[in-house]
Amino acid sequence: MSSTYPSLDFPFQHLRQVRAALLRLHKALLHSERDVYERFHGRIQSKGEFFQLVVGDEWFSWLRPFSQFIVQIDEALNAKEPITLDRANELLDEARSLVSPAEKGTLREQRYYQAIQRDPDIAFMHAEVSSLLATK
Repeated sequence: MSSTYPSLDFPFQHLRQVRAALLRLHKALLHSERDVYERFHGRIQSKGEFFQLVVGDEWFSWLRPFSQFIVQIDEALNAKEPITLDRANELLDEARSLVSPAEKGTLREQRYYQAIQRDPDIAFMHAEVSSLLATK
């Protein structure tokens, strides 16, 4: 990330922007899934109970790749060794794959598709992330 070559800074800055948008999307997905979960299973009593469900219950398993990917970006950006341009581009490609909903895809793709369909805020955030990822 050298100011001598500002064009090389773009992928790193872009990755930070994507990470921030993914974090907002992830939070919205968690809240949306919580609402649906509570309709089927009753009210979640505490933040601790919700956390346990998110990390251990099958209902929320499709969201774990989002969580893990955000951590992966954080680790790459905060590593002792500077992130390479190739690694930044790999992470952006992985993000594109992660936010690909499909009506008849994998469980994650289907559940993500359903969340976009039921919640306009998620649809808006998905569009934001997709727009960021459309620029290279």
